Amino acid sequence: MSSVVIVGTQWGDEGKGKITDYLAERSDIVMRYQGGSNAGHTVEVDGKQYKLHLVPSGILYPDKQCLIGHGVVLDPEELLQEIEMLVSQGVDVSNLRISDRAHLVFPYHKLLDGLEEDKKGANDIGTTRKGIGPAYMDKSERIGIRVCDLMNEDVFRDKLKANLQKKNEILTKIYGKEPFDADEMIDRYLGYGRQLSCYVADTTVIVYQALKADKNVLFEGAQGTLLDIDIGTYPYVTSSHPIAGGVCVGAGIGPTMIHKVVGVAKSYTTRVGKGPFPTELFDEIGQSIREKGREYGTTTGRPRRCGWFDAVIVSFSVRVNGITDLAITKLDTLAGLETVKICTAYRRGSEIIENFPASLEFLSECEPVYEELPGWDKSIEKARTYDELPVNAIRYIERIEELCGARVSILSVGPAREQTIIR
Repeated sequence: MSSVVIVGTQWGDEGKGKITDYLAERSDIVMRYQGGSNAGHTVEVDGKQYKLHLVPSGILYPDKQCLIGHGVVLDPEELLQEIEMLVSQGVDVSNLRISDRAHLVFPYHKLLDGLEEDKKGANDIGTTRKGIGPAYMDKSERIGIRVCDLMNEDVFRDKLKANLQKKNEILTKIYGKEPFDADEMIDRYLGYGRQLSCYVADTTVIVYQALKADKNVLFEGAQGTLLDIDIGTYPYVTSSHPIAGGVCVGAGIGPTMIHKVVGVAKSYTTRVGKGPFPTELFDEIGQSIREKGREYGTTTGRPRRCGWFDAVIVSFSVRVNGITDLAITKLDTLAGLETVKICTAYRRGSEIIENFPASLEFLSECEPVYEELPGWDKSIEKARTYDELPVNAIRYIERIEELCGARVSILSVGPAREQTIIR
C-alpha cells in the first residue's frame, strides 16, 4: 500500500489543489481530512478552471473515489452548490463519499463568526466568515450535530432545537439580532440531508480497506502549517489541524499508515489576513508578484500579501510535518526578476534567529536575513523537464533544498496540469 499526505508549508494558498490533482492520477482514493468551505483549491484542466472548496481535488478523474473525512466541518448547502457546479461542467461526482461522522455547519455558525469578527474591530482575526471556527467550537463543546444525525429526522430535530434555543439566546441578548426560526431550518436541512444521503458512508472503513488492499491513497490538506491551531501563528490561525498529524485524527487512520508527506510551497510567500509576515514586500516587486501570480483568494477574493521565500518557515514545516518531498509552485511567477531573495534567518536586535518562534510579539520584532541570488529572464512556462529550466532557476531550487532540508521532487511552472515537472 502507498499513502501520500499533501500539506501546505506556509500560510495556505500554496497551490495544493493543483498538486493534489496531479498526484491523483496515480491514486485510487483522494481524501480531504480537515477544514471546511473556507478552503479554496483551484485546478485547471484543458484550459478550464475548477474552484473547489469542499470536494477533494481528485474529483476531476472519473475513476477516483473521493472522500470527505470526519475532520472536515461540512456546510451542506455549499457542498450541494459545489456538486451542482461540477455536474453542470460535465464532472461525474458519483464516486464522492461523505463521512457520517463529519460535523455540520449551520447559518448560526456563519452569523456568529461574522458578529464576533465585527466585535473585535481592528483586532479581528480575518476569518472567511464561513462559520468554520464556531462549528469546531460546538464540536469541542460536544454539542455539534453530525451527518449521521441529519440522517435520522427525530434525532436531528431534537438536537437542532436544543442548539437553536441556546444560539438564539446569544444572538438576541448579546448581539441584539433576530432569532432563527427552528422549524424553517429543520425542514431546510432535512431537505439537504435527503439530497446528500446517497453520498454518506463510514469513510474510515473505506480508507482502511483500501490501504489494506494495497491501493494508493492521497490525503489532501487545506490551509497551511502556519494556520494550524496548535503550532501556527496563533491566534491568526484556522480552527483545525492542517499539518500531517491531522490526517490521523481527521481521516481515522494510524500514523503507521502514512508513507510520504509532500509539502507544497510557493517559490515566494503569500498570506491572507492579519499577523506578522517577516518577508512581506510593500514595493513594486510585491505588487508585480501579486498581479503576475494572480494572488487573490479563491474563497474570498481578497488580495494576498506577498513576500520573498522564507526558508525559516518552510524548514519549520519540514520538521513538524515530517516532510519527505517538497513541491514548489509558481516558479514561473519569478521569471523576469533581476535578482531573487531567500530569507535564511531572522535578526532581532543583535540576535540571529534560525528557528520559527511561537510568540507573535517576538516575531513582529524580527527582520529577515536575506541571501540574494541572480534571477532568470527566460520564461519557463513551457519547460517540461528539470534540465530545461534556466541555470539560475535550478540554483534557486537547489538552495531551497539545502536550506529547508528536503528534496524538491515536484515543480509547477504554470496553472495547467501539464505544466508540472517531476524530478
